[in-house]
Amino acid sequence: MLIEMILNRLILILRTAVAVAGLSTIAVTAADRPNIILCMGDDHGWEETGYNNHPHVITPVLDEMAANGLRLDHFYAHPSCSPTRGSVLTGRHPNRYGTFVPGCSLRPEERTIAHLLKTAGYRCGHFGKWHVGPVKASSPTNPKAMGFDTYVSHDNFFELDPHLSRQGGPPEVFKGESSAVIVKEALHFIEETAADGQPFLAVIWFGSPHEPYSGLPDDLALYDDLPEELTKRTVRLTSNKTGRPVTRQLRAVLRERYAEITAMDRAIGTLRTRLHEKDLHDNTMIWYCGDNGTPKSGALASPFRGMKGQTYEGGIRVPGIIEWPTCITKGCISNINSMTSDMLPTLCAIADVEPPNRPIDGENLLPLIDGTMKMRPSPLFFWMYGFKSEVKADLEPYLPAELQTGTTPLVKLSGDIATRNFRNYRHPNIEPWNRNGDRVILQGQYKLHVHDEHPIQELFDLGTDPAEQYNLASEKPEVVARLTRQLENWQDSVLNSLTGDDYTK
Repeated sequence: MLIEMILNRLILILRTAVAVAGLSTIAVTAADRPNIILCMGDDHGWEETGYNNHPHVITPVLDEMAANGLRLDHFYAHPSCSPTRGSVLTGRHPNRYGTFVPGCSLRPEERTIAHLLKTAGYRCGHFGKWHVGPVKASSPTNPKAMGFDTYVSHDNFFELDPHLSRQGGPPEVFKGESSAVIVKEALHFIEETAADGQPFLAVIWFGSPHEPYSGLPDDLALYDDLPEELTKRTVRLTSNKTGRPVTRQLRAVLRERYAEITAMDRAIGTLRTRLHEKDLHDNTMIWYCGDNGTPKSGALASPFRGMKGQTYEGGIRVPGIIEWPTCITKGCISNINSMTSDMLPTLCAIADVEPPNRPIDGENLLPLIDGTMKMRPSPLFFWMYGFKSEVKADLEPYLPAELQTGTTPLVKLSGDIATRNFRNYRHPNIEPWNRNGDRVILQGQYKLHVHDEHPIQELFDLGTDPAEQYNLASEKPEVVARLTRQLENWQDSVLNSLTGDDYTK
């Protein structure tokens, strides 16, 4: 039973206990179900919060949520953004449906958390970065096609005064700081839905702190005193003026990056304040995370090896916080491995709906929330699929090019184009090269890396070596053998999904 649940949520207690125990469901009305908000920072690394002791970043709202809620210190995403977003929406590893790298779309046959929660009476809205297909109305993978009733979204990331599409319409300029803009739109949706007596799922995916960086004057001023020694280092990133690569001093870059993080933090505070004012806060779950580790342009204070685009901890471990006052009545910290694919099965359990009848890679974390989960029952898997080999293979596109063409402008140019197009390919047959790409299995404290570029496997004990400095593969061959078998069996399942077999059952 969830500890210290308040009496007027007795139905919620019973339903949660039933879901945790795996028993048959009980009748629950829509009004009994909690509201759900999923927030995600774009390129926000694990270390870039006050509660994780960053030497400079100011995040008072996330710090308060971490102090009062469930702090997931071993929370993982995928090495880059589109794959992570696909895993949140589907509960499945993104390689199962061809969302291998940024700019790969979903497939229209995927069933998302919005599709599922709508069957339980939820109204669903998406706000901000989408990046798993175009957001235009004709796209078969836009937020509406993927189950969302309302959306104000962008194909990719965005800066100050963002261009966003409302319900798939032509892009419009929304004046203001981008995190504040999308929270304002989300609050309109939340308040209208609550007024109608419906529970809501609001997915708020920020464009911050993805480069190119910018910030409001007051936020920039908070970081005027960054160490002068950072002026001696330079980084390569996008110019806000030209949209093309430029080399700049790290100190100036971090000043802007941290200003974006603080602005995003403040927008989350605006959201929480309004929930309090509308008497919605207690029965609303807010789940915050990043979509991948810190990029090279922001790397400074990580205790981990690696960065965005890599499967070392610095590339995949991200901030993770669940605030849900009805069910989490005091702050606690979990070191159990969890990740973005766990969101769908967890939310399905909360809403009392069945997950799709196809392979799901996530786990229901309700036992973790109530403190009864002592160990994760399944491993985590990461796989940076050999996408370059796929492009060379001349495969048939999954969707016509006109349905994969983006419309919402962004600062960073792709060639000479200020928008982004998407791709996905059919895999009627599995070839040997389909197994390529760096891959990882994480079970308990042991993490096994298998690389393509050299035959040496890497085994780390994250319990004693979170920085992944000491390769134990030669000392523990039995662990390597066991994890290798599990990894290969899992790859077989993923490649079977990639053929589209899941959609024919």
